[in-house]
Amino acid sequence: MITLHKTIEFKETYSLDRIGRREELLFFDIETTGFSGEYSTLYLIGGVYYRNGSWNLIQWFADTLEAEQELLITFFEFLKQFRMVLHFNGDGFDLPYLLKRCRAYGLPYDFSAVDSFDIYKKIRPYREVLGLTSMKQKSIEAFLKVERKDLYSGGQLIEVYKDYLMTHEKFLFDLLILHNEDDLKGMPLILPILNYPDFLEGDFHLEHQELVSQTDIFGQEHRSLRLTCRNGFSVPIGFSKSNALVSLEAEGEWLTVTIDLYEGELKYFYPDYKNYYYLIYEDKAIHKSVAEYVDKEARIKATAKTCYTRQTGLYLPQFSRLWSPFLQMEYKDKVTYVSYDPGLLEDGQNVCTYIRHLFDSL
Repeated sequence: MITLHKTIEFKETYSLDRIGRREELLFFDIETTGFSGEYSTLYLIGGVYYRNGSWNLIQWFADTLEAEQELLITFFEFLKQFRMVLHFNGDGFDLPYLLKRCRAYGLPYDFSAVDSFDIYKKIRPYREVLGLTSMKQKSIEAFLKVERKDLYSGGQLIEVYKDYLMTHEKFLFDLLILHNEDDLKGMPLILPILNYPDFLEGDFHLEHQELVSQTDIFGQEHRSLRLTCRNGFSVPIGFSKSNALVSLEAEGEWLTVTIDLYEGELKYFYPDYKNYYYLIYEDKAIHKSVAEYVDKEARIKATAKTCYTRQTGLYLPQFSRLWSPFLQMEYKDKVTYVSYDPGLLEDGQNVCTYIRHLFDSL
Protein backbone atom coordinates (compact mmCIF):
# COMPACT_ATOMS: atom_id res chain seq x y z
CA MET A 1 0.00 0.00 0.00
CA ILE A 2 1.17 3.50 -0.82
CA THR A 3 0.25 6.45 1.43
CA LEU A 4 0.41 10.04 0.20
CA HIS A 5 -0.07 13.12 2.36
CA LYS A 6 0.21 16.86 1.76
CA THR A 7 -1.34 20.16 2.75
CA ILE A 8 -3.64 21.70 0.16
CA GLU A 9 -5.66 24.82 -0.52
CA PHE A 10 -9.27 23.93 0.27
CA LYS A 11 -11.39 27.00 -0.28
CA GLU A 12 -14.31 27.18 2.15
CA THR A 13 -17.17 28.15 -0.14
CA TYR A 14 -19.76 27.28 2.51
CA SER A 15 -19.79 27.98 6.25
CA LEU A 16 -18.65 24.64 7.66
CA ASP A 17 -19.69 25.77 11.13
CA ARG A 18 -23.24 24.94 10.05
CA ILE A 19 -22.14 21.30 9.77
CA GLY A 20 -19.69 20.85 12.64
CA ARG A 21 -16.20 21.65 13.92
CA ARG A 22 -13.64 21.57 11.13
CA GLU A 23 -11.36 19.27 13.11
CA GLU A 24 -14.13 16.67 13.33
CA LEU A 25 -14.96 16.57 9.61
CA LEU A 26 -13.54 14.16 7.04
CA PHE A 27 -14.34 14.60 3.35
CA PHE A 28 -13.67 11.39 1.50
CA ASP A 29 -14.03 9.66 -1.86
CA ILE A 30 -13.20 6.15 -3.06
CA GLU A 31 -12.11 4.58 -6.34
CA THR A 32 -13.11 1.01 -7.20
CA THR A 33 -12.96 -1.46 -10.07
CA GLY A 34 -16.75 -1.73 -10.24
CA PHE A 35 -20.09 -1.03 -8.57
CA SER A 36 -20.50 -4.32 -6.73
CA GLY A 37 -18.87 -4.66 -3.33
CA GLU A 38 -18.96 -8.45 -3.75
CA TYR A 39 -17.35 -8.74 -7.18
CA SER A 40 -15.00 -5.77 -7.49
CA THR A 41 -12.19 -4.30 -5.44
CA LEU A 42 -11.26 -1.04 -3.75
CA TYR A 43 -7.99 0.48 -4.88
CA LEU A 44 -7.95 4.07 -3.56
CA ILE A 45 -9.40 6.11 -0.72
CA GLY A 46 -8.79 9.83 -0.50
CA GLY A 47 -9.64 12.12 2.37
CA VAL A 48 -9.47 15.84 3.17
CA TYR A 49 -9.33 17.03 6.79
CA TYR A 50 -8.36 20.09 8.85
CA ARG A 51 -5.46 20.09 11.31
CA ASN A 52 -3.29 22.82 12.84
CA GLY A 53 -4.76 25.59 10.74
CA SER A 54 -4.35 23.79 7.40
CA TRP A 55 -6.32 21.52 5.14
CA ASN A 56 -4.67 18.19 4.41
CA LEU A 57 -5.07 15.62 1.66
CA ILE A 58 -4.36 11.99 2.45
CA GLN A 59 -4.62 9.09 0.00
CA TRP A 60 -4.21 5.36 0.46
CA PHE A 61 -3.52 3.43 -2.73
CA ALA A 62 -3.56 -0.34 -3.21
CA ASP A 63 -0.52 -0.90 -5.38
CA THR A 64 -1.31 -4.63 -5.43
CA LEU A 65 -4.61 -6.52 -5.09
CA GLU A 66 -3.34 -7.94 -1.81
CA ALA A 67 -3.01 -4.40 -0.39
CA GLU A 68 -6.78 -3.83 -0.34
CA GLN A 69 -7.20 -5.27 3.16
CA GLU A 70 -4.42 -3.07 4.56
CA LEU A 71 -6.03 -0.06 2.86
CA LEU A 72 -9.36 -0.80 4.61
CA ILE A 73 -7.77 -1.26 8.02
CA THR A 74 -5.71 1.92 7.69
CA PHE A 75 -8.70 3.99 6.64
CA PHE A 76 -11.03 2.82 9.40
CA GLU A 77 -8.36 3.30 12.05
CA PHE A 78 -7.77 6.81 10.73
CA LEU A 79 -11.53 7.43 10.79
CA LYS A 80 -11.58 7.12 14.59
CA GLN A 81 -10.28 10.72 14.83
CA PHE A 82 -13.47 12.15 13.31
CA ARG A 83 -17.13 12.54 14.14
CA MET A 84 -18.53 13.06 10.64
CA VAL A 85 -17.81 11.92 7.10
CA LEU A 86 -18.87 14.15 4.18
CA HIS A 87 -19.38 12.87 0.66
CA PHE A 88 -21.57 13.01 -2.44
CA ASN A 89 -23.98 10.05 -2.63
CA GLY A 90 -21.78 8.12 -0.25
CA ASP A 91 -24.81 6.74 1.58
CA GLY A 92 -25.86 5.15 -1.68
CA PHE A 93 -22.47 3.84 -2.77
CA ASP A 94 -19.24 4.56 -0.86
CA LEU A 95 -20.32 3.55 2.64
CA PRO A 96 -22.14 0.31 1.74
CA TYR A 97 -19.33 -0.60 -0.65
CA LEU A 98 -16.69 -0.24 2.07
CA LEU A 99 -18.79 -2.29 4.49
CA LYS A 100 -19.10 -5.08 1.94
CA ARG A 101 -15.35 -5.11 1.39
CA CYS A 102 -14.83 -5.27 5.16
CA ARG A 103 -17.17 -8.25 5.40
CA ALA A 104 -15.27 -9.94 2.58
CA TYR A 105 -12.15 -9.86 4.77
CA GLY A 106 -13.94 -10.48 8.07
CA LEU A 107 -12.99 -7.01 9.34
CA PRO A 108 -15.07 -5.66 12.26
CA TYR A 109 -15.36 -2.07 11.02
CA ASP A 110 -18.44 0.05 10.39
CA PHE A 111 -19.55 3.71 10.42
CA SER A 112 -21.58 3.55 13.65
CA ALA A 113 -19.24 5.94 15.49
CA VAL A 114 -19.54 8.75 12.93
CA ASP A 115 -22.34 10.77 11.41
CA SER A 116 -22.77 10.70 7.67
CA PHE A 117 -23.38 13.93 5.75
CA ASP A 118 -24.48 13.17 2.21
CA ILE A 119 -24.58 16.29 0.03
CA TYR A 120 -26.66 14.38 -2.52
CA LYS A 121 -29.36 13.41 0.00
CA LYS A 122 -29.38 16.89 1.50
CA ILE A 123 -30.26 18.56 -1.79
CA ARG A 124 -32.37 15.79 -3.38
CA PRO A 125 -35.72 16.93 -1.83
CA TYR A 126 -35.32 20.28 -3.60
CA ARG A 127 -34.54 19.00 -7.08
CA GLU A 128 -37.92 20.09 -8.46
CA VAL A 129 -37.92 23.49 -6.77
CA LEU A 130 -34.42 24.24 -8.07
CA GLY A 131 -35.15 22.83 -11.51
CA LEU A 132 -32.15 20.48 -11.49
CA THR A 133 -32.11 18.35 -14.65
CA SER A 134 -30.60 15.44 -12.72
CA MET A 135 -28.91 14.76 -9.40
CA LYS A 136 -25.50 13.98 -10.84
CA GLN A 137 -22.63 16.05 -9.52
CA LYS A 138 -22.07 17.59 -12.96
CA SER A 139 -25.69 18.83 -13.02
CA ILE A 140 -25.19 20.52 -9.67
CA GLU A 141 -21.96 22.09 -10.92
CA ALA A 142 -23.83 23.37 -13.99
CA PHE A 143 -26.56 24.86 -11.77
CA LEU A 144 -23.91 26.65 -9.72
CA LYS A 145 -22.17 27.75 -12.94
CA VAL A 146 -19.02 25.85 -11.98
CA GLU A 147 -16.70 24.87 -14.80
CA ARG A 148 -14.58 21.81 -14.14
CA LYS A 149 -13.29 19.42 -16.76
CA ASP A 150 -12.83 15.76 -15.92
CA LEU A 151 -10.29 14.24 -18.28
CA TYR A 152 -11.22 10.70 -17.26
CA SER A 153 -14.32 9.00 -15.92
CA GLY A 154 -14.30 6.44 -13.13
CA GLY A 155 -15.02 3.72 -15.68
CA GLN A 156 -12.02 4.65 -17.83
CA LEU A 157 -9.78 4.56 -14.78
CA ILE A 158 -10.65 0.94 -14.05
CA GLU A 159 -8.66 -0.07 -17.12
CA VAL A 160 -5.89 2.31 -16.11
CA TYR A 161 -5.66 0.58 -12.71
CA LYS A 162 -5.55 -2.86 -14.33
CA ASP A 163 -2.71 -1.71 -16.56
CA TYR A 164 -0.93 -0.29 -13.52
CA LEU A 165 -1.11 -3.62 -11.68
CA MET A 166 0.72 -5.25 -14.57
CA THR A 167 3.30 -2.54 -15.30
CA HIS A 168 3.52 -0.29 -12.19
CA GLU A 169 4.35 2.57 -14.52
CA LYS A 170 4.49 5.94 -12.74
CA PHE A 171 2.40 7.87 -15.27
CA LEU A 172 -0.51 5.44 -14.71
CA PHE A 173 -0.14 5.85 -10.96
CA ASP A 174 -0.17 9.63 -11.38
CA LEU A 175 -3.39 9.49 -13.43
CA LEU A 176 -5.18 7.51 -10.71
CA ILE A 177 -3.94 9.68 -7.86
CA LEU A 178 -4.64 12.97 -9.61
CA HIS A 179 -8.21 12.00 -10.54
CA ASN A 180 -9.06 11.25 -6.91
CA GLU A 181 -7.25 14.39 -5.76
CA ASP A 182 -9.19 16.54 -8.24
CA ASP A 183 -12.48 15.05 -7.04
CA LEU A 184 -11.65 15.93 -3.44
CA LYS A 185 -10.34 19.38 -4.28
CA GLY A 186 -13.48 19.91 -6.31
CA MET A 187 -15.69 19.27 -3.28
CA PRO A 188 -15.76 22.99 -2.30
CA LEU A 189 -17.07 23.79 -5.76
CA ILE A 190 -20.38 22.08 -5.00
CA LEU A 191 -20.61 22.91 -1.29
CA PRO A 192 -22.48 26.17 -2.07
CA ILE A 193 -25.45 23.96 -3.03
CA LEU A 194 -25.93 23.43 0.73
CA ASN A 195 -27.07 27.04 1.00
CA TYR A 196 -30.32 25.99 -0.64
CA PRO A 197 -31.47 23.52 2.04
CA ASP A 198 -30.47 26.11 4.67
CA PHE A 199 -32.49 28.76 2.86
CA LEU A 200 -35.50 26.57 2.09
CA GLU A 201 -35.66 24.87 5.48
CA GLY A 202 -35.23 28.06 7.52
CA ASP A 203 -38.06 29.90 9.22
CA PHE A 204 -38.99 32.85 7.05
CA HIS A 205 -39.95 36.22 8.47
CA LEU A 206 -42.46 38.35 6.62
CA GLU A 207 -40.94 41.69 5.70
CA HIS A 208 -43.80 42.97 3.58
CA GLN A 209 -47.12 41.90 2.11
CA GLU A 210 -49.18 43.72 -0.48
CA LEU A 211 -52.15 43.20 -2.75
CA VAL A 212 -51.34 43.73 -6.41
CA SER A 213 -53.76 43.90 -9.33
CA GLN A 214 -53.12 42.34 -12.71
CA THR A 215 -55.19 42.35 -15.89
CA ASP A 216 -55.43 39.12 -17.89
CA ILE A 217 -55.64 38.79 -21.69
CA PHE A 218 -59.41 39.14 -21.50
CA GLY A 219 -59.20 42.48 -19.74
CA GLN A 220 -60.35 41.11 -16.41
CA GLU A 221 -58.63 42.32 -13.26
CA HIS A 222 -57.33 39.80 -10.75
CA ARG A 223 -55.79 40.40 -7.36
CA SER A 224 -52.68 38.66 -6.11
CA LEU A 225 -50.90 38.64 -2.79
CA ARG A 226 -47.16 39.36 -2.85
CA LEU A 227 -45.12 38.26 0.16
CA THR A 228 -41.53 39.42 0.65
CA CYS A 229 -39.61 37.32 3.18
CA ARG A 230 -36.14 36.44 4.40
CA ASN A 231 -34.63 34.16 7.02
CA GLY A 232 -30.96 35.05 7.49
CA PHE A 233 -29.65 32.71 4.78
CA SER A 234 -28.71 33.52 1.20
CA VAL A 235 -28.57 31.61 -2.09
CA PRO A 236 -25.58 32.02 -4.42
CA ILE A 237 -27.62 31.65 -7.63
CA GLY A 238 -31.21 32.87 -7.79
CA PHE A 239 -34.00 30.51 -8.83
CA SER A 240 -37.73 30.59 -9.50
CA LYS A 241 -40.57 28.09 -9.52
CA SER A 242 -44.27 28.38 -10.23
CA ASN A 243 -47.51 26.55 -10.74
CA ALA A 244 -50.95 27.75 -11.85
CA LEU A 245 -51.56 29.75 -8.66
CA VAL A 246 -48.19 30.49 -7.08
CA SER A 247 -44.86 31.86 -8.27
CA LEU A 248 -41.76 31.83 -6.12
CA GLU A 249 -38.54 33.74 -6.72
CA ALA A 250 -35.39 33.61 -4.60
CA GLU A 251 -32.54 36.06 -5.04
CA GLY A 252 -29.76 36.50 -2.48
CA GLU A 253 -31.38 36.59 0.95
CA TRP A 254 -34.84 37.49 -0.36
CA LEU A 255 -37.78 35.25 -1.14
CA THR A 256 -40.69 36.76 -3.07
CA VAL A 257 -43.90 34.76 -3.33
CA THR A 258 -46.86 35.83 -5.45
CA ILE A 259 -50.16 34.02 -4.87
CA ASP A 260 -53.23 34.37 -7.07
CA LEU A 261 -56.20 35.10 -4.82
CA TYR A 262 -59.72 33.99 -5.66
CA GLU A 263 -62.36 36.66 -5.56
CA GLY A 264 -65.98 35.57 -5.81
CA GLU A 265 -68.29 32.86 -4.58
CA LEU A 266 -67.18 29.56 -3.06
CA LYS A 267 -68.88 26.73 -1.22
CA TYR A 268 -68.48 25.69 2.38
CA PHE A 269 -69.29 21.97 2.71
CA TYR A 270 -70.75 20.88 6.04
CA PRO A 271 -68.99 17.71 7.24
CA ASP A 272 -72.07 16.02 8.80
CA TYR A 273 -74.23 15.94 5.67
CA LYS A 274 -76.59 13.30 7.08
CA ASN A 275 -78.05 15.97 9.35
CA TYR A 276 -78.86 18.32 6.46
CA TYR A 277 -81.33 18.77 3.66
CA TYR A 278 -80.57 20.29 0.28
CA LEU A 279 -82.97 23.02 -0.86
CA ILE A 280 -83.53 22.45 -4.55
CA TYR A 281 -84.58 25.95 -5.51
CA GLU A 282 -82.20 27.84 -3.27
CA ASP A 283 -79.14 25.69 -4.04
CA LYS A 284 -77.96 25.37 -0.47
CA ALA A 285 -78.17 23.01 2.51
CA ILE A 286 -79.86 23.66 5.84
CA HIS A 287 -79.92 21.66 9.04
CA LYS A 288 -82.74 19.15 9.35
CA SER A 289 -84.10 20.94 12.42
CA VAL A 290 -84.87 23.93 10.19
CA ALA A 291 -85.72 21.93 7.07
CA GLU A 292 -88.83 20.57 8.78
CA TYR A 293 -90.52 23.87 8.00
CA VAL A 294 -89.76 23.67 4.26
CA ASP A 295 -92.13 22.01 1.78
CA LYS A 296 -91.11 18.44 1.11
CA GLU A 297 -91.22 19.10 -2.64
CA ALA A 298 -88.51 21.76 -2.23
CA ARG A 299 -86.05 19.66 -0.27
CA ILE A 300 -84.13 16.41 -0.54
CA LYS A 301 -81.71 14.69 1.78
CA ALA A 302 -78.27 16.22 1.33
CA THR A 303 -75.30 14.25 0.09
CA ALA A 304 -71.67 15.05 0.70
CA LYS A 305 -71.64 16.89 -2.67
CA THR A 306 -74.76 18.98 -2.02
CA CYS A 307 -74.30 19.78 1.67
CA TYR A 308 -72.98 23.32 1.31
CA THR A 309 -73.66 26.98 1.74
CA ARG A 310 -72.28 29.72 -0.49
CA GLN A 311 -70.01 32.57 0.55
CA THR A 312 -68.54 35.50 -1.34
CA GLY A 313 -65.19 37.10 -0.55
CA LEU A 314 -61.45 37.23 -1.22
CA TYR A 315 -59.69 33.92 -0.63
CA LEU A 316 -56.18 32.51 -0.19
CA PRO A 317 -55.50 29.11 -1.80
CA GLN A 318 -54.08 26.09 0.01
CA PHE A 319 -53.03 22.87 -1.70
CA SER A 320 -53.88 20.56 1.17
CA ARG A 321 -56.19 21.15 4.10
CA LEU A 322 -53.85 23.37 6.03
CA TRP A 323 -56.32 25.65 7.81
CA SER A 324 -60.00 25.38 8.63
CA PRO A 325 -62.68 26.35 7.96
CA PHE A 326 -61.95 26.18 4.25
CA LEU A 327 -64.07 26.61 1.13
CA GLN A 328 -64.03 24.91 -2.25
CA MET A 329 -65.32 25.36 -5.75
CA GLU A 330 -66.55 21.76 -5.81
CA TYR A 331 -66.57 18.96 -3.27
CA LYS A 332 -63.67 16.89 -4.65
CA ASP A 333 -61.36 19.79 -5.47
CA LYS A 334 -57.91 19.38 -3.99
CA VAL A 335 -57.28 23.12 -3.87
CA THR A 336 -59.18 24.69 -0.99
CA TYR A 337 -59.44 28.31 0.15
CA VAL A 338 -59.45 30.29 3.36
CA SER A 339 -60.65 33.86 3.74
CA TYR A 340 -57.82 36.31 3.14
CA ASP A 341 -57.06 38.50 6.12
CA PRO A 342 -53.76 40.45 6.23
CA GLY A 343 -53.47 39.54 9.90
CA LEU A 344 -53.35 35.83 9.06
CA LEU A 345 -49.80 36.01 7.70
CA GLU A 346 -48.57 38.68 10.07
CA ASP A 347 -48.43 35.90 12.64
CA GLY A 348 -44.86 34.55 12.52
CA GLN A 349 -45.85 30.91 12.86
CA ASN A 350 -48.55 31.18 10.22
CA VAL A 351 -46.25 32.69 7.59
CA CYS A 352 -43.63 29.96 8.24
CA THR A 353 -46.32 27.29 7.95
CA TYR A 354 -47.73 28.72 4.73
CA ILE A 355 -44.32 29.20 3.06
CA ARG A 356 -43.40 25.61 3.93
CA HIS A 357 -46.77 24.51 2.57
CA LEU A 358 -46.07 26.29 -0.74
CA PHE A 359 -42.61 24.73 -1.01
CA ASP A 360 -44.15 21.29 -0.55
CA SER A 361 -46.77 21.97 -3.22
CA LEU A 362 -44.09 23.07 -5.70
